[in-house]
Amino acid sequence: MFDGLKDKLSSFREDVVEDTSTGQSDATASDDAAGEVEKKAEEADAEATPETGESEQTGAPAAEESAAAEPDGKPAADDSSGPGRLKRAAAFATGKVIIEEEDLEEPLQDLELALLSSDVEMSVADRILETVREKMLGETRAQVQTTDQLVTEALHDALLDVISVGQFDLEQRIAEADKPVTVVFTGVNGVGKTTSIAKLSEWLGERGYSSVLANGDTYRAGANEQIREHAEALDRKLIAHEQGGDPAAVIYDGVEYAEANDVDVVLGDTAGRLHTSNDLMAQLEKIDRVVDPDLTLFVDEAVAGQDAVKRAQEFDDAAAIDGSVLTKADADSSGGAAISIAYVTGKPILFLGVGQGYDDLRRFDPEELVDELLGET
Repeated sequence: MFDGLKDKLSSFREDVVEDTSTGQSDATASDDAAGEVEKKAEEADAEATPETGESEQTGAPAAEESAAAEPDGKPAADDSSGPGRLKRAAAFATGKVIIEEEDLEEPLQDLELALLSSDVEMSVADRILETVREKMLGETRAQVQTTDQLVTEALHDALLDVISVGQFDLEQRIAEADKPVTVVFTGVNGVGKTTSIAKLSEWLGERGYSSVLANGDTYRAGANEQIREHAEALDRKLIAHEQGGDPAAVIYDGVEYAEANDVDVVLGDTAGRLHTSNDLMAQLEKIDRVVDPDLTLFVDEAVAGQDAVKRAQEFDDAAAIDGSVLTKADADSSGGAAISIAYVTGKPILFLGVGQGYDDLRRFDPEELVDELLGET
C-alpha cells in the first residue's frame, strides 16, 4: 500500500544525507586547507626572523609572500572556505552535524515533484515542504543522531501534521454517545459505500456493538438487493422501502427500530451523487433535518487521488461531512488522497478499505501510517 510514495520519501532522505555528507566533507577539507596555510605562514615567519634579536618587521615581506594576512594577523583561508563551510567544519570537529540551505535546495525540489506526482494536493505539499525546511535548516545535532535520523524526524513531523488533522477515535465516540448512534454514508456512485457499510457493521460487531442497516439509496435500481445480500451474510437487520421512496423516511425507520430493539448503531446508505446534483443534495439536507445523524461519512476511492480530495472538499462544503472512508487503499501506490483529504477538509480519515472481505477495514491511524511510509514499522 502506497509503495510508490514510500520509495519517493526514501529517495528524499537518501538525497539529503548524500548532499549533507558532501557538504560536510567539503567543509572539513576547506578547514584543513586553511590550517595548512596558517601553518606555512608561521614557518615562513619563523625562518625570516633573525636569531640576533632584530625587529620581527624584518621578516614581514617573507611572511606576506607565504600567506595573505587578515587584519587580526591570522592568515586568510582560501576562496573555498567561507563562513558557512567553516561553521560546518567547526560543528563537525565537536561531534555535530549541521544542515544548510544548499543541502536542502535540490532535494526539496525533488520532494515537491514527488509529492505532486503522487497526487498530493498542492497546498498539502507546500505545507509538508515548509515544515521539513523549518525543522532542518540550521539545525545542529550530535552525530549520534545521524543526518538520516534528522531528516526522518522532519518528514515524520511534517507528514503527521497534515494527516492527523481532526482525528478522533470512533470507537470511543460510540462508547460515550447516547444510543443509537446514527451514521450516514455519502459520496459519488460506485466507490464502495454499501460495501463499506457492511465492513463497518462487521468492525462494530467485533467490538461488541450491534448495528442495523438502513437503505436510503432508493434511487438506484438493485440497491435493495445489493445491501440485502450483505445484511444476510452478516445476519443483520435491514430496513428498506420500495425504490423511489423517501430516503429520510427509511433512515428514520432505522432509528426507530434501533431505539425499540436496543441496537447501538444505525448505518444509513444513500444514493451516489455529485455535489452538483441539486435534487440528491436536497435529499441529504432532508436526512439531516429529519434524522439529525451523529456522523456523516464521505466515501471515495484512494486510487482516485486528487479527484477524491476535490470531491471530499466539495461534499464537505455542501453537506458538512464529519470524516472520510477511503476504499481500495490496498491498490493505491500513490497515497495522495490519504495524505491530503484531512488537511484539505479539516475532517479526518477514519477507515481504509484494504480488501474484499468484511474484515478488510483498517482503522486509520496517522502515526501508524507515517511510520509505515517511512519504513519504521
